[in-house]
Amino acid sequence: MSDKQPEGAGESGEFEQPSVPDDVWERFARDTEHDIRSSAPKEPSARARMVTERLRQKDAKGAQPEGWRTGPAMGVPPGRAKSRAWGREMDGRASRRRRLWAILGVPVAIAVALVAVKPSLLPGDPFGTLSGTPSGGASAAALPAETAPPTAAPSSAAPDTPTLDRPFAGSPAERWADGAAAIVVPKATPVGTFTSAQVAAALKQAKTLLVGANLNPGTLRGERPESVLALLDPKQPRMLDDVNSWLRAPGKKHDPLMLFSRFDPAEVRPAGDVVKVRGRTTFKAGAHASVAIHMDYTFVYPLIQADQASKASGATETSGASTEVARTIVRRVLDLELLDPRKYQATPGKLSITRYDQDLGNTACDVYDGFLHPQFVSAAPTGAPPTGPTTDPYDRSRDIRHSGTETCGTVSRT
Repeated sequence: MSDKQPEGAGESGEFEQPSVPDDVWERFARDTEHDIRSSAPKEPSARARMVTERLRQKDAKGAQPEGWRTGPAMGVPPGRAKSRAWGREMDGRASRRRRLWAILGVPVAIAVALVAVKPSLLPGDPFGTLSGTPSGGASAAALPAETAPPTAAPSSAAPDTPTLDRPFAGSPAERWADGAAAIVVPKATPVGTFTSAQVAAALKQAKTLLVGANLNPGTLRGERPESVLALLDPKQPRMLDDVNSWLRAPGKKHDPLMLFSRFDPAEVRPAGDVVKVRGRTTFKAGAHASVAIHMDYTFVYPLIQADQASKASGATETSGASTEVARTIVRRVLDLELLDPRKYQATPGKLSITRYDQDLGNTACDVYDGFLHPQFVSAAPTGAPPTGPTTDPYDRSRDIRHSGTETCGTVSRT
């Protein structure tokens, strides 16, 4: 046996530990412990074992995992695999939509049922149920405002008899606007030397004139239309004098009906407080450094005989008393001018009348006492028998410019 000791052994025959710094040795021990824990097998959790077993069973049956999208990968970015998590997210949104429909479904179903029973609850008239004259007391849907000259007469309304509750039944006017609200003047703009404010004031005066001449209760009763006379330019040759003479002494050559709608209160009374109106107002630069205003409107007046009105006012609900309603239709075309007083003899802010034409429907022929005289079916006719052609008083597409020879014809409807 050799007496030589192994290399590195000490005098006692034991190996000597190499000299290693403490911080290096501590780091070595810590890293070794971490590697051992990382490589050690882990026990799966109970939930993980359940999911693994369920997937294994479905794979054995050939079924796909729940939530997997079987269609094309809509919206998946290129290079990214379709995943179950993405599929479930999409299904989750669909589920929320279904829950939302379940919440909204009940009120929507109720609304559908109500509309089925009463279509008028819908805004507008999607089913065309209001196109004709209603059979009950409700008014038909109002027509939109007239924005251009009509090209034909309005279609015939469903046959119906006017009553005190529905004085416009069976008439196209039932869908027209009421009274002064139907006279809508356009937005003012500057015209020549006139500012937009001056044009707006002239348009307002023109409306006041038309309302005062055809809708004012006093004017309709035959009273003097002071509000209208105050708007006329006294410097316009003869115009104001002529109008005053018409009112003082009505006659065939000086009839106030050329400008005013008037009824004899001893003969007829209004059937209600509504007059139906339809038409339009336009303006432009006039030929005489002026603002030229054109107005074309039709007024429909429902009336009852004065003696019937007295009977109706004293009748009881059980008496069965009824009144007959007749309608008189008046169409007026007016051309007005606001002249520049710096260029013409004119009063600032006053209007001149350059044209006044009228078409009177359902009034006695050849009666010139300054009043309209409606004809009632139950009453004997008054005035001369008509000799002119039959016309439709609701036809606003006709030109009513008078040629100087007037004839009294027949109306096709009232």
